[in-house]
Amino acid sequence: MKHPIKTSESDPTFFEEIKEETGAEKILMCFNCKGCSTGCPVTDVVPQYNIKKLLRMSAMGLRDRVLNSEHLWYCTTCFRCQERCPEGVKTVDTMLKLRSIAVKNGVMLPAHKKIAEYVMRTGHGVPIDEQNRKKRKELELDELPGTVHSCPEALEEVRHLIKACGFDRLVGFDQQSLA
Repeated sequence: MKHPIKTSESDPTFFEEIKEETGAEKILMCFNCKGCSTGCPVTDVVPQYNIKKLLRMSAMGLRDRVLNSEHLWYCTTCFRCQERCPEGVKTVDTMLKLRSIAVKNGVMLPAHKKIAEYVMRTGHGVPIDEQNRKKRKELELDELPGTVHSCPEALEEVRHLIKACGFDRLVGFDQQSLA
């Protein structure tokens, strides 16, 4: 066994927290058919990815292992695993809940944090740089799409919403840095 589990690692409240919204209790019904893993497109790129393992660790209350696993962020939410499961395990719903818990606990991939900061700075998750503007012009499109990029007054509204829902605090962004 690579990483033996110590009883001190298990947090029984973790599984309760997950299943209260997602119906994750069905994880306990899994009989290891591997339908979730064999149908997963991520395993073609990352063969060691195992959604079933993450779900099992969740059921065992291994909060730290689950929330700090980079595999938590690999799921593409294609729902293939959820559709194939003969026991009706809500795999994707559970993964989304786990990600939400991770972010609320300050665990986030650096790339995701960078995009979140970009949204807070510009109001949009996709940068529009000179290369993008040039390509849009070649395609006979407006240089700026009809988003916050072309409507600067909407940026303050986006920032207001971000602050109102606490997203800035959630990702550790200091709105004062915008001044």
